[in-house]
This record gives sequence, structure tokens and C-alpha cells, in this order.
Amino acid sequence: MSVLATTQQLTSDNQSAICPEAWSGLVAANADSHCPSYGNDSWTAQAADLLRETFEAKECEVFFCFTGTASNALTIAHLCQSYNSVICHEGAHVETDECGAPEFFANGAKLLLAGGANGKLTPAGVKAVIERRTDIHYPRARVLSLTQATELGTVYTPEEIQRLTEVARAGGLRVHMDGARFANAIATLGVKPAEITWKVGIDALCFGGTKNGLPMGEAILFFNRELAKEFEYRCKQSGQLASKMRFLTAPWVRMLESGAWLRHAQHANRMAQRLATRLREIPNVEFVAPVEANSVFVRMPAPWIAALRENQWTFYTFIGASARLMTSWDSTPGDIDRFCDDLERIARSSIS
Repeated sequence: MSVLATTQQLTSDNQSAICPEAWSGLVAANADSHCPSYGNDSWTAQAADLLRETFEAKECEVFFCFTGTASNALTIAHLCQSYNSVICHEGAHVETDECGAPEFFANGAKLLLAGGANGKLTPAGVKAVIERRTDIHYPRARVLSLTQATELGTVYTPEEIQRLTEVARAGGLRVHMDGARFANAIATLGVKPAEITWKVGIDALCFGGTKNGLPMGEAILFFNRELAKEFEYRCKQSGQLASKMRFLTAPWVRMLESGAWLRHAQHANRMAQRLATRLREIPNVEFVAPVEANSVFVRMPAPWIAALRENQWTFYTFIGASARLMTSWDSTPGDIDRFCDDLERIARSSIS
């Protein structure tokens, strides 16, 4: 594969390199030889304390695991029983891209789907699912799962989350937030993390690090400590208790103490806005959803997509054959401009 093919891509923020702050954490943890294992080290304790400080939640319980799928699936499983159901958006990652992991780890709890424009659930839609059936023959709704930012790159405001959690509370549901790109949502809204989590009714958050410059590792925060009881056993049983936990948590320490977690998300969002601004100038490029985080969803003629790929640009096409163009912490203005220059050239040649 050529250098061009590996550097010119808008496929996923998962594909980005490890950011300098996270890398320095790994180096420091590696120099700190023979630390206690299984999370009993000082790096893990510091990462947990920094997360509590960041979220202004001194009493929250914090856990770490390897992947976003594991963090979502285990947290959802811990919030419900096998005979319960989980309400989520029909396009949510837990429904479309986790291979049934939430149902598997919850021993069969059913996902109930609701619609909503631009990847967002609505209070009316959630209420309708809760009240659809309440008889013993139907899995009782027990969890509401929200994705922040959504799979379409849109962002729930604090007020929108508050209205959804009020509906959930009235129906006796606990609320989980899939925050794989939570940092990007904070960067968009310009609010403190507490203002879109526990202060508006979120019980548990899966805070993504991998998509924001970490090599791996997601943080799980239970703002309701009672709900976290014995969660460590669930992590161990599922193979998510790292023996050398410091290598998952030291990058978090450096990201949190330096503020890099937010700076990198802000940069990725700015690159998405730069991309959107350029794309709006190209005829026959149609936006699928508002650009609010670090993803741009557009429709364009199929020959253009083929031509871009011939020019070694990589990106996914899904959700009605639209192109998903992702930016990340290490995207550069030059990357964005080269892509748009290529697309403009392709568009001109198709017209002439």
C-alpha cells in the first residue's frame, strides 16, 4: 500500500495515531516497572480521581475496559435483567454495530427501537415504546440508551437530554449514555461534562477514549453508585479486567490532566466544519444531517465516490448510501483541502 493510501483517509477516528499526551502516559507507565496489577496501581487511581474531578462527581464509581462494545454491553447488562428491554434509537451503535453484544451480556434482554430525525430520540417516541405494552408477555422496558454524539454526528443539548430522562424516570427506566464521541459533544456544546450527564439524569456513561487519541481503553462512570454494585465482577467475567491496567489508564491521566481530551475533540470538530464549508460549495453534494461533531454525512453521485476511491480516499458509505467522512485529532487542514480539491476536480470533469 502506498503512503498516500495510508495517509489520505476519512474512514474513522478509530484509525488515527496515538496522540502525544496518551503516548507519554504509556511511556511513563512503562518506566514505572512492577506496579500492582488488576487496577491496584497509582495510575488507575489517579485516572479515576481525575474523571471524578472532570465530572464534578466525587462519589461516582469508575471502571476501565478495552473496547466501546464491551463498555456499552456490560453497562447495559448491569442496569437490567434478562426479561427486561432497552430502548434505543433505531440507528444506535448498540443496535447496528455491536453484533448483539448488549443482548448477549444481558442474557437476552431485548432492544426496542424508536425513530427520530437526525439520529436523535424524542420524548414522545420513547414514551410510546414504554407504553406500547405493559403485560407480562412483553419484556418490560428498564433502560434508555442515548448516544452522544449520535451515529449521525448530531448532538443532544442538555435540555433535550433532560426531557428524555424525565420520560425515562416516569417509566421507571435507568439511563445509559454511549459516549464513544462524548468529548466531541462537549466540544460542540461548550458545557461542563456534568451538565449533560448526571445533572440531567444520566445514570451511567461510557466515555470513549479510543476515538479521541488513546491507543485503547474506555472509561465507565456510574453516577449512581448503587447501580455499580459488583460491576467489577462483571468486568472480570467478561475478560475486561486488564492485568496491566496501568497501560489503559496512564494515557487517561495525561489526557485529563493536560486538557488534551477536549482540545483534540475541538480540533476534530473544527476540521469537520472546514470540510462541511468546502463541500457546501460543490454542486450535487447533499448533506444528510447537520454537522455538529466530527463527522460529515453527504450524498453525492456514485461515480464521484468511485473516483475518490480510485484516488485512494477511503471512507464508509452507509445509511442510504451516503458517505460518512470522519475527522480526528490528527486531521490537518491540508488533508481536508486535498480531499475537497480532488472532489471539485471530479465534479468539474463530470459536468464538462
